[in-house]
Amino acid sequence: MDKFCTKCGTKIVDGTSYCPNCGAFVGNNPQPTPMSHSNQKSKIAAGLLGIFLGGLGVHNFYLGYTGKAIAQLLISLLSFGFLSPVSSLWGLIEGIMILVGSINVDGNGIPLTE
Repeated sequence: MDKFCTKCGTKIVDGTSYCPNCGAFVGNNPQPTPMSHSNQKSKIAAGLLGIFLGGLGVHNFYLGYTGKAIAQLLISLLSFGFLSPVSSLWGLIEGIMILVGSINVDGNGIPLTE
């Protein structure tokens, strides 16, 4: 008899305790779910900050990657704007990566919320 996750509907292999797709517990004795982090950052906010203000590193400041943020800010400011297109392209790419899920944790390793 096939077993399916009650949360997302993914087919579950026998002997598996957690869904490989969504991570929901699918065994007989439910384990306590991990506590949600109260300071989770928004994936959409971070992605949009990267796309629109990425040249200044705003999205990296928001996510807690201060080293990268300072580098982006200094590239733009110390070059008197001549290298800001480079920093802006860097921010645009990271913003898209955040929105598609390639970057899915903040600087503290806490998962981003939808």
